[in-house]
Amino acid sequence: MRGEERQRRTPAHSRALGWDPGELGAPRPAPRAQGTCRAARPGTSLTGARGCAPRPRWERALSRVAHLLVLVGTHRAGRGAPPERTAFPTTKRQRGQRPTGRASPFGASVVAAAQSSHWQTPIACAPGLGSAQPPAVGCGLGAGAAAGGAWEVQRLPDARKSGVKFRDSHWCRALSLRPRKCFLCWGRWVQGSLACWSCLWGCSGGDGPRRSVTSPRLPSSCPGWRRQASAAAGPGRGAWGFCDIVNMSPTQWDLPVELCCRPMAFVTLTGLDVVYNAVHRAVWDAFCANRRADRVPISFKVLPGDHEYPKCRPKRTSYEWYIPKGILKTGWMNKHLNLVPALVVVFYELDWDEPQWKEKQSECATRVEIVRQSLQGRNTKVAVVLIQKKTPLPPGEDVIASERAAALCNACELSGKSLFVLPHTDHLVGYIIRLENAFYEHAQTYYYTEIRRVKSHKEFLNKTTHQLLFVRHQFKIAFFSELKQDTQNALKNYRTAYNLVHELRAHETNILEIKTMAGFINYKICRLCFQHNTPLDAIAQFRKHIDLCKKKIGSAELSFEHAAWMSKQFQAFGDLFDEAIKLGLTAIQTQNPGFYYQQAAYYAQERKQLAKSLCNHEASVMYPNPDPLETQTGVLDFYGQRSWRQGILSFDLSDPEKEKVGVLAIQLKERNVAHSEIIITLLSNAVAQFKKYKCPRMKSHLMVQMGEEYYYAKDYTKALKLLDYVMCDYRSEGWWTLLTSILTTALKCSYLMAQLKDYITYSLELLGRASTLKDDQKSRIEKNLINVLMNESPDPEPDCDTFAGKTAQKLWADRISLAGSNVFTIGVQDFVPFVQCKAKFHAPSFHVDVPVEFDIYLKADCPHPIRFSKLCVSFNNQEYNQFCVIEEASKANEVLENPTQGKMCLVPGKTRKLLFKFVAKTEDVGKKIEITSVDLALGNETGRCVVLNWQGGGGDAASSQEALQAARSFKRRPKLPDNEVHWDSIIIQASTMIISRVPNISVHLQHEPPALTNEMYCLVVTVQSHEKTQIRDVKLTAGLKPGQDANLTQKTHVTLHGTELCDESYPALLTDIPVGDLHPGEQLEKMLYVRCGTVGSRMFLVYVSYLINTTAEEKEIVCKCHKDETVTIETVFPFDVAVKFVSAKFEHLERVYADIPFLLMTDLLSASPWALTVVSSELQLAPSMTTVDQLESQVDNVVLQTGESASECFCLRCPSLGNVEGGVATGHYIISWKRTSAMENIPVIRTVITLPHVIVENIPLHVNADLPSFGRVRESLPVKYHLQNKTDFVQDVEISVEPSDAFMFSGLKQIRLRILPGTEQEMLYNFYPLMAGYQQLPSLNINLLRFPNFTNQLLRRFIPTSIFVKPQGRLMDDTSIAAA
Repeated sequence: MRGEERQRRTPAHSRALGWDPGELGAPRPAPRAQGTCRAARPGTSLTGARGCAPRPRWERALSRVAHLLVLVGTHRAGRGAPPERTAFPTTKRQRGQRPTGRASPFGASVVAAAQSSHWQTPIACAPGLGSAQPPAVGCGLGAGAAAGGAWEVQRLPDARKSGVKFRDSHWCRALSLRPRKCFLCWGRWVQGSLACWSCLWGCSGGDGPRRSVTSPRLPSSCPGWRRQASAAAGPGRGAWGFCDIVNMSPTQWDLPVELCCRPMAFVTLTGLDVVYNAVHRAVWDAFCANRRADRVPISFKVLPGDHEYPKCRPKRTSYEWYIPKGILKTGWMNKHLNLVPALVVVFYELDWDEPQWKEKQSECATRVEIVRQSLQGRNTKVAVVLIQKKTPLPPGEDVIASERAAALCNACELSGKSLFVLPHTDHLVGYIIRLENAFYEHAQTYYYTEIRRVKSHKEFLNKTTHQLLFVRHQFKIAFFSELKQDTQNALKNYRTAYNLVHELRAHETNILEIKTMAGFINYKICRLCFQHNTPLDAIAQFRKHIDLCKKKIGSAELSFEHAAWMSKQFQAFGDLFDEAIKLGLTAIQTQNPGFYYQQAAYYAQERKQLAKSLCNHEASVMYPNPDPLETQTGVLDFYGQRSWRQGILSFDLSDPEKEKVGVLAIQLKERNVAHSEIIITLLSNAVAQFKKYKCPRMKSHLMVQMGEEYYYAKDYTKALKLLDYVMCDYRSEGWWTLLTSILTTALKCSYLMAQLKDYITYSLELLGRASTLKDDQKSRIEKNLINVLMNESPDPEPDCDTFAGKTAQKLWADRISLAGSNVFTIGVQDFVPFVQCKAKFHAPSFHVDVPVEFDIYLKADCPHPIRFSKLCVSFNNQEYNQFCVIEEASKANEVLENPTQGKMCLVPGKTRKLLFKFVAKTEDVGKKIEITSVDLALGNETGRCVVLNWQGGGGDAASSQEALQAARSFKRRPKLPDNEVHWDSIIIQASTMIISRVPNISVHLQHEPPALTNEMYCLVVTVQSHEKTQIRDVKLTAGLKPGQDANLTQKTHVTLHGTELCDESYPALLTDIPVGDLHPGEQLEKMLYVRCGTVGSRMFLVYVSYLINTTAEEKEIVCKCHKDETVTIETVFPFDVAVKFVSAKFEHLERVYADIPFLLMTDLLSASPWALTVVSSELQLAPSMTTVDQLESQVDNVVLQTGESASECFCLRCPSLGNVEGGVATGHYIISWKRTSAMENIPVIRTVITLPHVIVENIPLHVNADLPSFGRVRESLPVKYHLQNKTDFVQDVEISVEPSDAFMFSGLKQIRLRILPGTEQEMLYNFYPLMAGYQQLPSLNINLLRFPNFTNQLLRRFIPTSIFVKPQGRLMDDTSIAAA
């Protein structure tokens, strides 16, 4: 049933189809004169329009447009228009130029509709031109609604110019345009366009044949396409830019869009009003939005319920007499991707408790029946989704729902698996995902059935006449497997199809079709191999494909087509490879997409050369008319066939004349192809890949080819930019042959653009040693260079385009006539000119009273001698520049004349040496003088002057490499005359140091090392002048040399006055001490005193400076001379001090006892190699210590030699202080000393020794014994023991005396007594010695009942245990005693 007949249905039937103008809010149709749709009359049925007069077809088409405009305008009035709106063009000026052809009332009718009362707001712009929303569902355009919002139409009559395309042939005739096929859906299109109206709506986000995120996507690798992600395209969808579709320039070698996209199951949704029904819009958004990878691969499209699907051809029962006309039809893939659905889903709002259930059930069944009628002959599945407001009960609990579901399935003739319920709740997305999974199962069943159907045809085929069908059916099986997402079987069938293609008998008439299909199938195989993460299989398949097809050239007259096809194969594989890398594949340097882009560019270059040789027809040859490349439908029926012999499979050419005309048309079209642009694009892709994988040489090589292609394309600016970039690499690596070729091309570019500086620069380098040109070519370039310097035009460069050369001559003439700057400064550090320069100072340093001398070496490599006009040397101190200038006046025409006269004339191969000298300034002493640049001028300012600028001491881009090669070379250099040098032996030395005049004085240091800590160490400095004249302003700087450890600086002090002891305020270095003037031979002495607070090595500096008048180059100058001496002095301790605590018995004490006297002993050991005088010593006790007797120094004025020691002993007592953690401080021991050899006025040094802490303990009982120092045999020895109670308690003491073999004693042998607190008890004994010598005294044992820990061992620390007993002597008389 035709769309225009169904347009005249009753409102009830319209509601059954899912739309109603009344429900949509649109006004009733206007009268026919206004161009609106005719109102439906009563009695209109589904099969026809009874009682209605037939209308012209253009009027019926026009009524659709008017009705659409009314709906859109009402929708805009109700919802608000977007911010940018364009009024509908109503005048010729606004509409622009109308298309030619017979007049039609289309434009007037639309304007009338726009001006009627039904239109409330201006009409906006056309679909795809910035708008993002499609028209309403059911408006009769064939494309359903997708998203709400206003659409605008702009300049509809100028559709051919604006790129707007129409699907219906009625619309095309209304616009006087010839109908064609849409390349997306194979519907009707507009001449000069690419897609139909419906596809254009879909490309911007509509429901027609479109590409969205849920539809088969065009990959980024598709040639000529660019995907736009547009936020305005509605929720969850992307849009293909309308301008991209209109402006793309596809060629016959581009792979079809349907081939490049990922096949996905095609499912159409009917019954959804996504524009005016919020619930339907939410459902559609749930299907489209957030299409993550975990959701099933389905392409959804919203279509009206009465949409016409492609008709199914009658089933063929036999192939006996069938002869195929080709392998694969051009519209087959698109038909199954975008036109023939695997499943049609009918959405209908119906709850189980609907009061009008019967009517709703009948209406739903009618919708399903209409869909089945439009799909008649197809195996497409049909499903029904009931949109319900309530959440259904679990299965089995709602009896009414079960009964009504069964009744609805019977009425719609559906199985229970094809009926679904969609509750519109908060969990809508979850329900939608479950629906998608169910739809996906139905779609897989459909594609499985299609695969079975295609396989069933193979049993009727034979190898004799149906070879093409074997390939076709195998391809279809593989494509349906892809739609079924069975990629493994798809790959298997594609491989089989590929083998079958190459089994076909190839001939000149069908070889293009075979190669085309082989390329399609190879693309699919490689894509699936990358998808399966088997890149090696993809590479192997592509190599096999190239090996099989590279010899299948076809017609020799069209051999450029084979090169173009080969180029496209490599490019497509490179795109696949690059896409796989972006998805995670890892590539390497030796296997990356860059090599395939490079090979594609190579074949594109070959195509260009073949086209140049085969398509060089004379200008009188006209393009054939009629066009043999045009077809009736605008497209080919089968891929790879010739348009003038479609479907002809005979190997014999039936019409040779027609074949000849077709070949001529292809050749003439090929002549207009921008080959250079294609080559540059491919090379650019390859360069990007090689840059990514760090292949610099490959990148440079391809950039050279890009530059040459830009040269051939006459884009000389870009050519120079690329070649300049590459030349740096080739210079640094020494590829002189390649560099010469690039320079030749760059010179041509600069000549054709009349770029003075570039032309001079490239000429200078082509004349140099890096150029491999012959001498005659160099002579021509040198002549042109001189012409340019003389302000004349150079001769044309060879092999330049004739027209471009004439244009260049005009540009050069303009350059000469223009007045401007005639001086060009060219830095040569980045290229290799024909002049080499080296600067070398005679010495790395010069004294300030000696002239600075250096040489400039120049060497020319040009074919003829040449004269320069000026040489300037620049320094970091510009005051020296004036002394280093050589200038020779010459005319412009004398550059090549008198080659041997003057310093500035350079003979090729000869080294010119120029000497310069100047006197350095005294202010630059200690500074470095550097040559910053060397400027060599060629020409003069009356014509043009080129200044060659060398940075530093010379050298160019090749100098470092040549110096390295010369250093590694073992080749013997030939002997040259004395006045000549080998160029390679000259080493650049661009800097020198100015140092002070050599001093003629002597500095001597006298001292007695080592230095002692804190002493005033004397250092005698003696300065004597040996100059011939008086020296002035003599200054002395002495002290610690800077740059040493900071701790040494803080602990070192220097002074000139030894009578005062240095403190922290004295510096470590005395600077600029004025000494006065010295006459010749006079000397002076200065004494320095250094105090070092720490031990260690120190470096001391003595620096003497003075002024003297002298002459240099007959110029009197004042020189500042200086001389320094350094000495390292070791600092040591003067003596070592040992301190110990002992008891009254001289026993070592770890601790002392409160109120018990003990001894402090000090030992001073001299560590100095020189004699030390201890002036005095002093003991400063801490408050916690008291002395037993008077403290007096016992070492006053003692002289200690090396290794000698002096000891002192002090008796101390420590009162009870309780428990003190860490011990009790003892105090300080102060030693006053000086060197014995020091002068009297040298102050005494006081060394303070901190005494160690001592642990103090309390004891309960102290025992002290009074006895003589010795005894005598058999003489009484009285001994008295004093027992003192040190506690606050009454002590019960048990005392016993143990006898000894050497003594008899009298006294209490054992007693028990009490001692009151703080009191003392005495015990008296008489010992009678029996033997002489050291004898053990009878031991006294004391036991304290209150303190059982008080042992006799502790008691023996306080009382003596032995005594020396003398033997009994004879009695001597007084005379003998007196004599003694």
